[in-house]
Amino acid sequence: MSDSLTATTVEITGHHGDVVEAYLARPEGADRRGGVVVIHHMPGYDRSTKEMVRRLAELGYDAICPNLRYREAPGAAPDDAAATVRAAGGVPDERLVGDVAGAAAHLRELDTSNGRVGVIGHCSGGRQAVLAACELDLDAAVDCYGAFVTGTPPEGFPLKVTTLVDRLPQLRAPLLGLFGGTDSYPGPEQVAELAQILTEHGKAHEFHTYPEAGHAFFAVDRPAYNVAAANDGWERIAAFFGTHLGA
Repeated sequence: MSDSLTATTVEITGHHGDVVEAYLARPEGADRRGGVVVIHHMPGYDRSTKEMVRRLAELGYDAICPNLRYREAPGAAPDDAAATVRAAGGVPDERLVGDVAGAAAHLRELDTSNGRVGVIGHCSGGRQAVLAACELDLDAAVDCYGAFVTGTPPEGFPLKVTTLVDRLPQLRAPLLGLFGGTDSYPGPEQVAELAQILTEHGKAHEFHTYPEAGHAFFAVDRPAYNVAAANDGWERIAAFFGTHLGA
């Protein structure tokens, strides 16, 4: 497989027909392949997230990340856009689902698409990846330490976020969960609750917890980065998407 790829900024049609900026990376070649929607973390549509998009393209997928804060702060630096949206309570769930649907449709319309699309998210994006997989026809989902899929936000939490417990019975795609053992949101209790609910409802899932890792262990530009956990996590992501997306 060639590691040559192209990466560019595009426009997609998001929730309610809104035009949304997105970052698209594609492997070289015309072979049919799966696609992956990347949901950025709370810090925003930033360099580290775009590096993840390119890495998924290197793994053989057409990958796209919609800018979830584009409406409120077009052209703004990621930190400024994040602050603006955080002050408003975060990205509404309904709008998130609409934007992911638009991103998935964009991938399926590419001439290289094999029709299969997965979703992956980190931090707040992990919860949103699970949400999208409950609401949309997707083929695989990866939750990297997404908080409040189960559990309750602490008092004073700045985002208007709710648990997804009531939506989990309608999960439509197999789920890979990657978690840090020293994380608090989600903590081990919330991860165990999520696994129990999915098992009770017969939902395919595969969870891995790294005992020495905390939150954001994939983030190479943050102190929380954990080399061993991140490397193993990427191997598991590649295998999981290879099984379900066909690349």
